[in-house]
Amino acid sequence: MKKPDSIAIIGGGPAALFAVKHLISEQALPDQLYIFEKSSRLGAGMPYSDRGACHEHVANVSANELPHLPERFTEYIMRKPYSGDKDFSDYKNINEYQVIPRLLLGNYMEEQFKLLLNQARKTGIAVKTHKETAVTDIHKKEDDFHITTEQGDEFICSRVILCTGHHWPKKYEEKIKGWYDSPYPPSKFTKATNHAVAIRGTSLTAVDAVKTLAHLNGTFNQKNNEYTYTLHEESQNFSMTLFSKRGYLPALRFHSEGSPYSEGWIMSQEEIYEYKQNNGGFVDLDYIFERNFKKPLQKKNKKFFDEIKDLTIEEFVEKMLGLRDELDSFELFKAEYREAQKSIERHQTIAWKEMLAAFSYAINYPAKHFSAEDMIRMRKTLLPLISVIIASLPQSSYREIIALYNAGIIDLISVDEDSRVEPDENEGAVYHYTDGEGNKKSEHYRLYIDAIGQQPVHFNDIPFEGLRNGGSISSGYLKFKDKDKGAEAFEKDHSHILKIEPDYYYLRVDGLNINDHFQALDYYGEATENLYIMAVPYIAGLNPDYSGLDFCDTAGKRVALAIKRASEANQLVS
Repeated sequence: MKKPDSIAIIGGGPAALFAVKHLISEQALPDQLYIFEKSSRLGAGMPYSDRGACHEHVANVSANELPHLPERFTEYIMRKPYSGDKDFSDYKNINEYQVIPRLLLGNYMEEQFKLLLNQARKTGIAVKTHKETAVTDIHKKEDDFHITTEQGDEFICSRVILCTGHHWPKKYEEKIKGWYDSPYPPSKFTKATNHAVAIRGTSLTAVDAVKTLAHLNGTFNQKNNEYTYTLHEESQNFSMTLFSKRGYLPALRFHSEGSPYSEGWIMSQEEIYEYKQNNGGFVDLDYIFERNFKKPLQKKNKKFFDEIKDLTIEEFVEKMLGLRDELDSFELFKAEYREAQKSIERHQTIAWKEMLAAFSYAINYPAKHFSAEDMIRMRKTLLPLISVIIASLPQSSYREIIALYNAGIIDLISVDEDSRVEPDENEGAVYHYTDGEGNKKSEHYRLYIDAIGQQPVHFNDIPFEGLRNGGSISSGYLKFKDKDKGAEAFEKDHSHILKIEPDYYYLRVDGLNINDHFQALDYYGEATENLYIMAVPYIAGLNPDYSGLDFCDTAGKRVALAIKRASEANQLVS
């Protein structure tokens, strides 16, 4: 039977949590709300449950940085002290600036989801939660969406919000012994590893892999705030080598003067369209860099601003990354730790890093209005710096990594663009690369972990065949501003550049096409009515910095407002 005015949220993690929060706050709730979640929990998602964390994994956010939810984190701890960590077992001793264990954060968000759903029920909404229920397909038929679950059940809803979260496909894992396509869930690593391990990447995902294996193969000890690491007897030959194309370790947390992540940082829709109208139909990357980085930096740190005010984006990135290239990665890591510690102890921010983090958040919204040239430029030039700076690695993770380094357990190798990893038919992988001295190397590792982080899901890999074949979704594209540059790019790469007669060229970006309301766009660039996409890997191409709870919060609000406006418009028509 058809369900009147109903919303189905596919996935029940943090994105779904914030979607529900704003459906309530914007009074955009339907008569019936369905939530489908493949695991047994709502709210925690992959990163904050045992699917993505063990007790040793910590979040890169503190309580004071969490988006607003029904209950403050400290209030929650008063009700439910956390025995898994001494720093959170007594609310009287809680420091709101301290990072939170990921499993605890998952418990907190699970509880907040329950509170929100209870709020929804009190308004008379029929809330139907389907846990341990994976959605296998979605078809749009006329004005409704038909949702099929792995149990074979079908549900009919008028609106759908995709919140399916992280996606870690398996290519060789479980086929090749010792090969892992991701470090998740960490519970799959159960035994000591008495040999060398290769880890691809230096992102926070790689840090997760490092922590998981380190705790399996040895013990961290703390004395007078100094960490040391001792291998277990059965792991005397254990070591880890990180392979990175840039050779940079993630930057560390520092004192932030209030959350820079707010709607106030973002270009409004009105501003975006006015700018496009006056500038050839595109938003310029240079304008966003001035608006959301240089001008705020001028207010925060005039001295640093004066040093970089006349630099182009390329020159600024070269200046900041040049400093990193001059130092050994671990020595730079130690220097950044000292800088971050001073920032925290003195309650003084590191202005340029804070502004760059704010800029990376703000750039999500005008990015889908960039020219293809600016998107290529941003990904090639800016994102390598941004990805390092916004990592906000917690100090506790730093201390463990340095303890491993001091013990001779961990190393980092910077590899060239042509480096590659191949599975070994017997066990593990062979890493092919050219080292810093120009020597070609091929090294075998019995255990290999791909840890470069979440990658975008391409159109053909979207798991919902009904949406793909039904034309409800499409790949993301951006138009070239300069036709000659488009033609030149097309000659070099037919796979990522599309030519439309007579002479228009488009860049195919990773993931799906969406508008400013996170609404899916069809093949013709028209909005698919009542289909919204908050699933992180699906929208990476048009949202350069798409991770984090703040992003979920902002996206959830935009989706709720769009649903509210659509409902109001339908009421006027009827």
